[in-house]
Amino acid sequence: MNNLRRLDLNLLVTLDMLLAEHNVTRAAERLNFSQPSVSVHLAKLREVFDDPLLLPGPRGMRPTARAEELREPLRQALEALERAVSPANPFDPAQAQQTWLVAATDYGESSILLPALAGLRTRAPGTRLAVVEMVPARIARQAEQGEIDLAFHTVEGSPPNLRRRALFAERYVLAGRVGHPGLKRRPTLKQFCDLEQVIVSPDGGGFQGITDEILAQRGLLRRVVLSVPHFLFLRAVLESSDLVAMLPERLVRGSTSLQVVEAPVELPGYEMAMLWHERSHRDPAHQWLREQIVQAV
Repeated sequence: MNNLRRLDLNLLVTLDMLLAEHNVTRAAERLNFSQPSVSVHLAKLREVFDDPLLLPGPRGMRPTARAEELREPLRQALEALERAVSPANPFDPAQAQQTWLVAATDYGESSILLPALAGLRTRAPGTRLAVVEMVPARIARQAEQGEIDLAFHTVEGSPPNLRRRALFAERYVLAGRVGHPGLKRRPTLKQFCDLEQVIVSPDGGGFQGITDEILAQRGLLRRVVLSVPHFLFLRAVLESSDLVAMLPERLVRGSTSLQVVEAPVELPGYEMAMLWHERSHRDPAHQWLREQIVQAV
């Protein structure tokens, strides 16, 4: 380590060229240095390594045994350094072999990943996509440690130390099966509260949400008879029963099996965001993936 403190990159580059040329003049020409500058570098290198490194010979200079030992490790080190500081190679999706790791809820899967999937498969057929469970408390750590490339969460609940890009604004609608007698038109508040309803409780077992808080401010109470942890099961329940639910509009947009009406109670919407860590912000492959998702939603 002490020797490293006495070196700078120019000395190592000069040594590499001297070991290639065995001639101070030719090394200086290739480095675009003056001959005295290369001679000064060589003197410093001899001091650092406590070895002559290059000795006069009949056809230029010949390396010492120590210099021969240094030749290949030095070449490899300089090549690695060159790769590290070179501009990132352009990302070619057609040739890419990445495995993307994305944290999402079933809502994020349906509203964000599903619309983007066809484009990803077409443009980057050699890549793979792994969707992992989205746990808000873990997002920042997972992103920092490289366990996920992206996460999808509400803007309001996003960790402050992650990069983010808002994707879209979401609103709630009232949905039930096609032909539901209570959804032929927009129900009144009383009719709404009398309908048997299902709620999504991500933490499990909850029977109250923002809808109930707003109704309570008016002294009203609705009939929540089923609590489920995922939207996928909720849709199946709605399609096969007379239960209704307040759902994010994107989950039921274009559905032919569900009837969608405006609810008589207005809920605050939210913004969905794409989150990632600073470590991957400038990576060309990561930038491409983010842009594909933005375009898809």
